[in-house]
Amino acid sequence: MSDLPVLGAAMCVKHLPQHREWLLELPRDLELQDFYNWKLLDNGCDDLIAEAKKLLDGHEGRLGLHGPFYNMDLSAADPLFQQAVRKRLDQGIELCAKMGADQMVLHSPYTIWDHNNLDIYDNGRQMKLEMIHANLKDVVAKAEDMGCVIVLENIEDLDPSYRMDILKSFDSEALALSIDTGHAHYMHSCYGAPPVDYFIKSAGNTLQHVHIQDIDGYADRHWNPGEGSIPWEPLFAELAKLTSNPRLILEIMDETTLRKGADYLVGLGVAR
Repeated sequence: MSDLPVLGAAMCVKHLPQHREWLLELPRDLELQDFYNWKLLDNGCDDLIAEAKKLLDGHEGRLGLHGPFYNMDLSAADPLFQQAVRKRLDQGIELCAKMGADQMVLHSPYTIWDHNNLDIYDNGRQMKLEMIHANLKDVVAKAEDMGCVIVLENIEDLDPSYRMDILKSFDSEALALSIDTGHAHYMHSCYGAPPVDYFIKSAGNTLQHVHIQDIDGYADRHWNPGEGSIPWEPLFAELAKLTSNPRLILEIMDETTLRKGADYLVGLGVAR
């Protein structure tokens, strides 16, 4: 049997019928992306959950959800905004329980501004960590009880170690790292962040999730691998050194075309 990693994908429930055969041919990991939507969160999504479970009958890969992310600052300090953030986080983790998902993706709270300005202030980094704790502590506790893992995805992160500070401060098996290859390459190309393979090196075995998407170095394109400028073979060489078995999730803007990106990586001989 090949020891190459198995590719998975992120998609909405409506695209499951198109990709069902591919998802079931190997134990491919899946990330459902409908459940960040505040309309679903507030108005109920039992019908969508039932539809997803029906379509996933026989699926043997791991299942995760993308958590809420619009206007979701995990370091919110204003109590009114904290209330909204905590409510959305709780709704997200409850949906993981309903779907039987054991991973939820959340966005990093660190910004480009933070990179150059946090250290101006006495205890600036610590104060930000305290706000992150205030907003995350309840959902992390729920995730621990459920056996679910929250993975923090890089967004504007210029320093890949910042999210590691969050993990160290919680010291919880329910919190791990995610890397979005396109986000990392965007920060590298436009703002001088380290290249993508350095993000992987920095995460090491705390890495449990990867969003695989290609970009041109200018914008967050979410193109298929091979359509942008990310060097994929060095990236997969770093992934091969890990023992944490991160989920390798194709996250493509046009989900109907994701097999093209999968086939490209298979053709490079880095995945299956």
